[in-house]
Amino acid sequence: MMPMLTGYRILDITQFVAGPTCTRIMAEMGAEVIKVELVPNGDHGRQSGLRARGDKNENCTQSTYFAQHNHSKKSLAIDLKSSRGQEILKQMLPKIDVLVENFAPGAIARMGLSYEDLKEINPRLIMCSISMAGQSGPLSQQPGFDYMASAYAGITSQIGEIDQGPVQVPIAMGDSATGVAAAMAVGFALLHRERTGEGQFIDCSLLDTYVQMHEDLIPRVGIRGKAALPPRSGSQHFNGGPTGVFHVGDGSYVQIMLMPYQWTRILAAMNMPELADDPRFKSPHERRTNRVELKDIIEGWMATISNREAVLEVLNRERVPAAPVLTIDDTIQLPQLRERGTIREISDPYIGTFPIPGQPPLFSKWNYSSNLSAPLLGEHNEEILQDLLDMSLDEIEALKDDHIIVSDVRLKTK
Repeated sequence: MMPMLTGYRILDITQFVAGPTCTRIMAEMGAEVIKVELVPNGDHGRQSGLRARGDKNENCTQSTYFAQHNHSKKSLAIDLKSSRGQEILKQMLPKIDVLVENFAPGAIARMGLSYEDLKEINPRLIMCSISMAGQSGPLSQQPGFDYMASAYAGITSQIGEIDQGPVQVPIAMGDSATGVAAAMAVGFALLHRERTGEGQFIDCSLLDTYVQMHEDLIPRVGIRGKAALPPRSGSQHFNGGPTGVFHVGDGSYVQIMLMPYQWTRILAAMNMPELADDPRFKSPHERRTNRVELKDIIEGWMATISNREAVLEVLNRERVPAAPVLTIDDTIQLPQLRERGTIREISDPYIGTFPIPGQPPLFSKWNYSSNLSAPLLGEHNEEILQDLLDMSLDEIEALKDDHIIVSDVRLKTK
């Protein structure tokens, strides 16, 4: 079955996570994604994660971090700070459908590659810019990463123990979610172009993405002010009763989340029907107010059972929404994720075979490739310049000599 984006060509001038996530999604859907990497070292993600080791790979820039976010793409390593590099990119524009970039606002314009410049070359071009706070507004010129957006969005302030300060979110949640949102937006813009012939500019912000993750608090706090600000509540959700992480007697943890109509289920599981009439827990409001006492009761009950599996068996029998709190090594081996391809393998000749996350949506009319690989730095320089610009090998060699393009393809000959 033909991948859904077959025939579309994407120019990817991105690095780290948010931008590469957007373009990787499109690459997996069948688009030809040309990853433009700045000389001499390419995407900064090549410097993170586990690196290729061994004498023959001494100068190899492959890494697990880069491979996870950039497999299924082609690499063009070019000096975009030079006028010649910028000229080459502009010459490619008529054959490009989408350009995605995630440099600090203004940086791409200083390279002569603003949307206003590029749409003159290709009016059908769809350009997507991803940044911490967006291309407009008081914060637009402020550099920043995922964690800055989380802090501005009021996410970081909510996480931590009630008697301590906020804690650091350990994953690039906003980067990933913004990359997915950007891919969605590009898809919609392509559909719009199919109907109208018009290209357009898309402005994606990590901060905007984080703010829309608040499922309830924006209107609540907007109406009631600081009185509605939730306290940090550690392992227990401030609005749940019971909702949170509970310690099991064997030293492991279980996550429980109960909606008000499911309250009687956990009472049946614990064989404690008398709690239904306990004034501390008679309503959702009381259960939220007394969530610490309720946590102690639930953990006391769990301590009477031998292990986490037995606790989950009892909870599942009464259809209490619950799950084991797994460590990442357990998650990697979870049969559910392996069966659906949520965890899959990538084999790299320089690093070896290692697991990476899969693509979340599954389609009935098309399957993802199981043969994944990430490009070496500049691996596709010749192919891209010949195919898109009809450059001769002599012209390409001259670009190499002038250090306009670089590559690691020499590693393949060792």
